[in-house]
Amino acid sequence: MSAADSTSEINVAVFEDNDQLRESLCQLLESSEDLHCAGIFADANHIERKIERSHPDVVIMDIDLPGTNGIDAVNTIHEKFPRIRVLMQTVFDDNDKIFAAIRAGASGYILKKSAPAKIIDAIRETYNGGAPMTPSIAEKVLNMFRIQTQQTQAEKIDLSEREKEILSLLVKGRSYKMIAADCFISIDTVNSHIKNIYEKLHVHSKSEAVVKAINQKLI
Repeated sequence: MSAADSTSEINVAVFEDNDQLRESLCQLLESSEDLHCAGIFADANHIERKIERSHPDVVIMDIDLPGTNGIDAVNTIHEKFPRIRVLMQTVFDDNDKIFAAIRAGASGYILKKSAPAKIIDAIRETYNGGAPMTPSIAEKVLNMFRIQTQQTQAEKIDLSEREKEILSLLVKGRSYKMIAADCFISIDTVNSHIKNIYEKLHVHSKSEAVVKAINQKLI
């Protein structure tokens, strides 16, 4: 279905464990000429089967569902059905849940107390490629991105050329003995360099060092 085709209905599936709210959302959808309630579900268990049955364009997903929670469900939808857009809806606006949902692939995030007209607008915006968020959530997202940017800028990892060389050998899976041979240094010197590397990276193991080296492109 093309977003440009204004005559087509937007099929929406609702995942909500509150019976009254679930029915209200379905009625709200059916009251809008361009929206259709393609399915209503009290939980997200067997999420793939439910998505295949309802064929939604947009999913309204409650974040706190019994069994499979909303964040895990979004992750599955994002992975298995990438064309489907997900609008999270919850009574919570705490940071952890917001960012977990966004990282899982949610397109938008609104509170359940949002006015019906706002919910309808958010569904349309989500369908058309937007990322609707209530003002309080948008503010939290901006603040968190600002904090993360500041933390990234503050964490300047200054490795020496020798430390970078040894770290690259760790990433390649070399043992301490092999690193010593490759670099023409003693194992004690290798240990000393690796200790300094761990301190600079703020890690405590080889695996942590390797992951950080790859994620932050240190080598």
